[in-house]
Amino acid sequence: MSVVVLTNDDGIHAPGLAALEKALGELGDVYVVAPEREQSTCGHALTLHRPLRPHRLAERRFAVNGTPADCVNLAVLGFLPAPPVLIVSGINHGANLGDDVTYSGTIAAAMEGTILGVPSIAVSLVDGGDFDVAGRVARLIAMRVLVSGLPPRTLLNVNVPAQPPLGIRLARLGNRVYLDKIVEQADPRGRSHYWIGGGDPQWDSLEGTDMGAVHEGFVSLTPLHLDLTNHRAMMQLDDWPAGLTAQLRGETARPPRRAAATPPTRKPRRG
Repeated sequence: MSVVVLTNDDGIHAPGLAALEKALGELGDVYVVAPEREQSTCGHALTLHRPLRPHRLAERRFAVNGTPADCVNLAVLGFLPAPPVLIVSGINHGANLGDDVTYSGTIAAAMEGTILGVPSIAVSLVDGGDFDVAGRVARLIAMRVLVSGLPPRTLLNVNVPAQPPLGIRLARLGNRVYLDKIVEQADPRGRSHYWIGGGDPQWDSLEGTDMGAVHEGFVSLTPLHLDLTNHRAMMQLDDWPAGLTAQLRGETARPPRRAAATPPTRKPRRG
């Protein structure tokens, strides 16, 4: 059977990962390769300055002393008996909507799989939701991907609402803005320290976005592309290179300025 890899950023013992394993268990030879501890908001970090040590917990379950992206690298590049045909990351404890995808280890695992040429899905559940329901959603989408594939260099970001979903909507990323993001506190000795992540998020717009879909009780399905180029901005900035090139050539044609001579320092006379 084909190899399917599951991972997450909440750690190998997370309930969401267990629910995902249960839901996708019959789609192939399912391997779990996940961080040994929580790695939430680690982004797309890779471990390059120490060895990775997978610890076998069961026949097809491995805990790794690394990040979600590390786990995907191991799974795809030769650690498993065969390359995977699908990678599913999740089920994350909490939504990954809008700009939050840039911080998410859940998304990063799917992104790493996409970079390595494997169709990949990231699945997240709004706080208070049912992991079994999210698992069924993940199974439906995974089966469709196995049959139909995905566009090149594209991953799917799936967010499941807390209530039983009314359906599935294709949606773009929203724009999530945090206010009062830094919380200052004092330790017992009066020294200041800070927490990042305070305050409730606000959204610029809900119409057509992933947050809007979830807010209305739908599963949001958002295709994410690895090409981060702003193609509209390239047209707007089309006249920049000529002017900047002329300035650069003018700067490089000038002789370098000589540093001002520093007067010698007189040594103090010994008495």
